[in-house]
Amino acid sequence: MAESVAVRADGEEREPAGFVFEDRPRMLEGVRAYGLIMAMWVRSTMAYRASFAMTLFGDFAVTAFDFVTILLMFTHVDALGGYSLPEIALLYGLSATAFGVCDLLLGSMDRVGGRVRDGTLDTLLVRPVPVLAQVAADRFALRRLGRITQGLLVLGYALVTLDIAWTPLKMLMLPMTVIGGAAIFGAIFIAGAAFQFVAQDASEVQNSFTYGGTTLLQYPPTVFAKDLVRGVTFVVPLAFASWLPALYVLGREYPVDLPRWVAFLSPLVAAGACGLAGLAWRAGLRSYRSTGS
Repeated sequence: MAESVAVRADGEEREPAGFVFEDRPRMLEGVRAYGLIMAMWVRSTMAYRASFAMTLFGDFAVTAFDFVTILLMFTHVDALGGYSLPEIALLYGLSATAFGVCDLLLGSMDRVGGRVRDGTLDTLLVRPVPVLAQVAADRFALRRLGRITQGLLVLGYALVTLDIAWTPLKMLMLPMTVIGGAAIFGAIFIAGAAFQFVAQDASEVQNSFTYGGTTLLQYPPTVFAKDLVRGVTFVVPLAFASWLPALYVLGREYPVDLPRWVAFLSPLVAAGACGLAGLAWRAGLRSYRSTGS
């Protein structure tokens, strides 16, 4: 997009207000716009630091109750689905951290349905900025760092407690799982937002796959029916966000009888899921009809 230049009354050129983009790929435009909008919300948040600290702690405490529930279970049992507490902590930590990163970056995507209903999406369409970047960065909530912190603490507990025969591949698997898992959850966020162009009031359907998905992955696959495990492996690939990589690190077999090397497909699965989600978003955006039409 060529840069537009405004002219002052004295004939000199000046930079126009708002977003200005030189000729550059559309994706880079979106990343830059996302960063600018995010920075705006961060500055707004940090203007009230005491309020931010309280909401950050509140987010940390609320999400911590998920692991407290698991701890309460282990006051009555020694293993859950054949897994010890540190092993489940590894599943929990990887899932919670990956989802926390995604929720921080794309947690506002569930507002698309509301924007479609009240017509405020129209204001995003007339701006020279990709709509996806605007929606994703809208009301960027820095307090969601509490979820990431809590997930990292549980993950740290698991790594300190477990007796794992570490290899370079296993050490590489941990950051790869967090990044790939965040991308997979992000693809589900975007695909769910695209569905809201049609359903308009489907944020809870989207949340069942995102928030519900991370809760599912916090427990071992052996406690679920094999049909469900197959579904989150081959249909909605949530298993690649936690289960498959974590079981590789733990040296355990996957219930669906897949080879161990499948755990390394997480980045490829994430890339494919993001590609499909991008196509779904474009199709949803093209099908959008303003409330005035």
